[in-house]
This record gives sequence, C-alpha cells and structure tokens, in this order.
Amino acid sequence: MRSEAQLGTVSSPSASDYLALLKPRVMSLVVFTGFAGLVLAPGELHPLLAVLAVLCIASAAGGAGAINMWYDRDIDALMERTRNRPIPSGRMAPEKALAFGVAISITSVIVMSVAINWVAAALLAFANGFYVFVYTVWLKRRTPQNIVIGGAAGAMPPLIGWAAVTGAVGIESIMLFLLIFMWTPPHFWALALYRSDDYANAGVPMLPVVAGKAETKRQLLIYTLLLVPISFAPVVLEFAGAVYGLAAAVMGGILLLLAFRVKQEQGDKAARGMFSFSILYLFVLFLVLIVERMSEMAFAHLA
Repeated sequence: MRSEAQLGTVSSPSASDYLALLKPRVMSLVVFTGFAGLVLAPGELHPLLAVLAVLCIASAAGGAGAINMWYDRDIDALMERTRNRPIPSGRMAPEKALAFGVAISITSVIVMSVAINWVAAALLAFANGFYVFVYTVWLKRRTPQNIVIGGAAGAMPPLIGWAAVTGAVGIESIMLFLLIFMWTPPHFWALALYRSDDYANAGVPMLPVVAGKAETKRQLLIYTLLLVPISFAPVVLEFAGAVYGLAAAVMGGILLLLAFRVKQEQGDKAARGMFSFSILYLFVLFLVLIVERMSEMAFAHLA
C-alpha cells in the first residue's frame, strides 16, 4: 500500500485530472436523468435557466464525486479498478481534490437557490450531502447494504429536475426516483460479482465479499423482479405512452433474462453482460420518456 506522502506527491495536476475527479461517466447518467425530470415536469422553464439547472446538477454530482475520491483515496490505491485515479496515482494532492469538490458543490447549491428555486436547491444539497456523508463516510465501509441505501443519492436527479420547473415534488418524479433506486442494487451487484477480489482486498464489505456470490446473485434477481414492474409506473400514472410501455416491456424482459443467467451460470461473463446492459436499460427508458414528452410538446405548439 502506498504511503500518504506518496498519495499526495504531485507538482501540477492536469485539466484531465480535475475532469477525472468529477467521475464523468457517473455524472453523465446523473445529468441525463435530471434532464428527464426537468423535461417531464408540467410547466416550462426558460431555456437558459434549464441549462443552468442541469449544469448545477452536473457540478454538484461532480463535486460529490471529487470528495468521494478524496475520502476513499486509501482504498482506491488498493483496487485495480481505481488505482489510476488522480489521487492514488500521485498526480494530485488530496487537499486539492477536497477543496475542488467542496467549492463546486457549494457553488452549485447557491446558484440553484438564487437562479432557480430553493426547493430544487434543497434537494440538490440533500443529494450531495447524502452521497458524501451517508454513503461515502458511513455506509460504504460498514455494511453490504451500502449500495441499497446509498443508491438514494443517485436516484435524486429526476426529483431535482422536476422541482426546478415546478418548485415542488410530484408523484411522477417520486416514481422516477424509485425506478433508479431499485435499479441501482442489481446494477452495482453485477459489477461487484466480477470485481469481488478488488473489494475484498480493499476491505469494502460489498455483498459478494460478505455474503458470497450465490446470495448476491439471489438478491440481484429479486431486485430485478421488483424493478421491472415499477418501470411501468409512468404508463400507469399517464405521464408516458405506448412507446415507453413497449420499451419498458422489451428492455425489462431482456434484463430479467440476464438476471436469471447471472443466477444460474458460473463465472463472470453473465455478470459482465448484466452490468453493461443495465446501463443501456436505464438510458433507453429515460430516453424514450424524454422523446415522448418533447414530441408531445412539439405537437402542442404546432396545433
């Protein structure tokens, strides 16, 4: 294991190092689902304010990611998947990462409060704080339920986007929250199944490390079985149409098939496939929601 001095030895971090701190792949999903909440909400927000709201969501998520990397720099150095991150690789001093993360997190909440509304700002602050203090500091190193409970932070963007337009939280946005919340455990447990050695080496009590792969596969299947019916909530609540319903049925069927394969098969191939497809699954569902809503708005303006 590298010493703290080695972890912090750096002369001048590059722009790409600061970008890496933001966890851009995670941020892209956060931004996309936040934008979906904004588009699906009843009412309209000026395009410039809409862009600003999305930027606030993105930068707050990035700030939380940077703080997470600062706090987890010791275990990141032990894991093959994370050892090349800016801090454990020695390209950035920990205090610089912390200062950067805190600064953009606070700025995002302030801008959201002043330019959009206090409800969206409060939800943004809650999501940021939950990810940092509840998931990163409290849950991640203490319980195999870290992903289940901590997933609430990653499920917040649709609520924030919805509140940016309406100044409130609607049942529709709550169902979008629940969709992402139930998606998170099978998504990350699929990753954990083929990265279990990494987590074991770092002492992170992910479910495969604590309960074994067989139990993890069982839990993954259970959560997938619960997730697929929830994905039809937008149709039931009538803020999505037949195209979304078809997409939810097809994508949900494939996801269930993959979950059953993970449960039955040995080796990592099925888990890798489940992890990759789960990202596409959520992306497609939210993309269809956005396209349906924007098409509806376009036809309304033409009428």
